[in-house]
Amino acid sequence: MASLQDIRRRISSVRNTRKITKALELVAGARLRRAQQRIEAMRPYADRMQELMVGTAQAASSFRTLALMQRHEEMRRIAIVPITGDRGLAGPFNGQVLRRAFELERQALSGSQEVSWLVVGRKGASTLRFRRYELAGQWAGFSDRPEYADAQAVAHRLAELYTAGEVDRVVLVYNRFVSPLVQRVQTSDLLPIPEHVHRGAAEQAEAEEKPRGRPDFIYEPEPEQILERLLPVYLETEIYRALLESAASFLAAQRTAMRNASSNANDLIDRLTLQLNRARQAEITQEILEVVAGADALAG
Repeated sequence: MASLQDIRRRISSVRNTRKITKALELVAGARLRRAQQRIEAMRPYADRMQELMVGTAQAASSFRTLALMQRHEEMRRIAIVPITGDRGLAGPFNGQVLRRAFELERQALSGSQEVSWLVVGRKGASTLRFRRYELAGQWAGFSDRPEYADAQAVAHRLAELYTAGEVDRVVLVYNRFVSPLVQRVQTSDLLPIPEHVHRGAAEQAEAEEKPRGRPDFIYEPEPEQILERLLPVYLETEIYRALLESAASFLAAQRTAMRNASSNANDLIDRLTLQLNRARQAEITQEILEVVAGADALAG
């Protein structure tokens, strides 16, 4: 049985740990509110960007000059881009993204396709290096507060690999923020620009405009030239939205994990305190028995 000093030492250690987890929970909660505001401000912009690209794509007569929309004849190499955090202490946040990424890798290898890895976040990079993967690109230092320039850097590298023919498909894997308690792993095809992005939205726009007729726009310069400039911006916008979703998901997951850790620390302190009281009671009882036994010996 542990001594009283050992139990007191454990209680003190758990209390110090609880202070840390409680502080991290409060910090994550405060930062989560700001992250939610950034997402709410970003989503309408991303939707309008997609609508603008849809309208321009409808007016374009051909996509042959647009490299980002051209599908390669053979899908020989796939680029997988997991978005992870720079730090841990966030429950399953990093693990579930990497598990989905490795699942995509197994599917690609089973189809005789090669895989290139590009990763956002220190946790993902360290895991891939530990498994001795070669990284074609990595970015870190902004996972909990990304800026648009960070998305531009990622988008530029991905577009460069795709247009050079080094990869034939780019898949983004990240945590999508649903609520402070729910984050879901999202898989998104970035390149080539998916046809459903403009086809599905085009059908919806056509259905909405059918009663009143579609407006006839005059494009200057040609729609193909406008679309050529819009596609890189669309790619950057999608990556930026994914980075913001991941940042909010990380803070939400960290707050939940630290709240659970604080609750577990409280339960552990209660159990150790009960154990301490029992040990003290046993020690006092033993001392009383020794005194009584000594008194009986002297009296006899």
